[in-house]
Amino acid sequence: MKNETLFKDKPVWSAIFSLAVPSCITILIMVIYNMADMFFVGMLGDTAQVAAVSVVGPVFSLVMAAATMLGIGGCSVIASAIGAGKKEEAKTYSSLCCMTSVLFGIFCAVVMLSATDPILKILGANEEIMAPARAYMRALALGAPFMLFSTAFASILRAEGAIKEGLIGNMVGTVLNIILDPIFILILHQGVTGAAVATAIGNVVSSGYYLSYILKKASVLSVTPGYAMKNPVALFHIMGVGLPNGISSLLSGFASTFSNQLLSGYGTNAIAAMAAAGKATMLIAMIQMGICMGVQPLMAYNYGAGNQKRLKEILKKLGILTFVFGLVVTAGCFLARHTLIGLFLKDADAATMGENLVIFLVIASPIIGFYYLSTSFLQACGSALPATIVSVLRQGGILIPCLYLMERLMGFTGIAAAHTIADFLSVGIAVAICIWQYRKIRNGKLHFAEDV
Repeated sequence: MKNETLFKDKPVWSAIFSLAVPSCITILIMVIYNMADMFFVGMLGDTAQVAAVSVVGPVFSLVMAAATMLGIGGCSVIASAIGAGKKEEAKTYSSLCCMTSVLFGIFCAVVMLSATDPILKILGANEEIMAPARAYMRALALGAPFMLFSTAFASILRAEGAIKEGLIGNMVGTVLNIILDPIFILILHQGVTGAAVATAIGNVVSSGYYLSYILKKASVLSVTPGYAMKNPVALFHIMGVGLPNGISSLLSGFASTFSNQLLSGYGTNAIAAMAAAGKATMLIAMIQMGICMGVQPLMAYNYGAGNQKRLKEILKKLGILTFVFGLVVTAGCFLARHTLIGLFLKDADAATMGENLVIFLVIASPIIGFYYLSTSFLQACGSALPATIVSVLRQGGILIPCLYLMERLMGFTGIAAAHTIADFLSVGIAVAICIWQYRKIRNGKLHFAEDV
């Protein structure tokens, strides 16, 4: 396997940075990718189109939930299988991820194109937002299969140590999207439709790059349907391990829907302000998540190989890294909130609302890395149920009830405060579950062979 010595023998700090830095660059590219549409749409000075991007976001959280579930679940089980010397099993997992991502992407596209207006009404689109939201969603729907495949395999390539290739594929698609955005949005005057077309083209190109690598260079990964047919029920193991990430993405979409429904009572500016504040602060959590996701194959490999000493060292050093990074970037985001919000909103009233929301969204950011570390560790050792419980808490079990409760108590500001409360509570519960699961491994009560 490519770079197997990285997982097995390289000093822990060196191994962490070898995996985390490319992953963080990938996440940074994803952040830019996510911000690009809203940034260039924001240059039109039309708050309704900015709000439309936010309203449509949750429906694509479903697509990303499936992609993340397959990508993170597939990466973890493939790395664990390789660590345990089960390379044929790893090929089966890879093939299943490929077939499922394409087929489910086609299914999502059909549903979104055939039920556009009913879906948008559920998502909280009002009459002012409906037309641009409809155009944005339909254009994005056409690229759903490619979005699923490229997102999933950007993670899966890391399972065999193809870190550089995963990074290149992500970068190529994002750079192309950023180049095309101003062309379609500003020069060709396509507005949000142009943003969606640029995104779809970027995903097509990334998918082509990943497929080319797998067919020509991969040592373990395979997209040959025959491997998937050998053991199709293995898909349930992939989904079980990746379910926490999928649920987290899905619930994030639901939470955004509920949030937008509540915000709609305060006007289009309120929806746009929350969307801008979310984009301005997403870098903090996503980089912490990227660090943990990047190092997850390292944890999975050493768990599969039974190397508890190395696994413990990885956990300790990851905790230090995520906290220090979170603290530094949170401070920077807080101090630069005026500039960051100004990237997306030109309306002065909406921008002021967005700046106030940023304060609430960053309070818990320094420690949110412990949440992602706990989830990644649980997935790496195949503990699907505990990892799923952790994922359900933050975006669903805690956040959604808090949104309604805090809105009743504090009005508009309470919607932002709900995120702060949910973050603190979910971190505490996640760390407790992680410690409990680690002790089971240390005491010999949990083994890789039991989970496969």
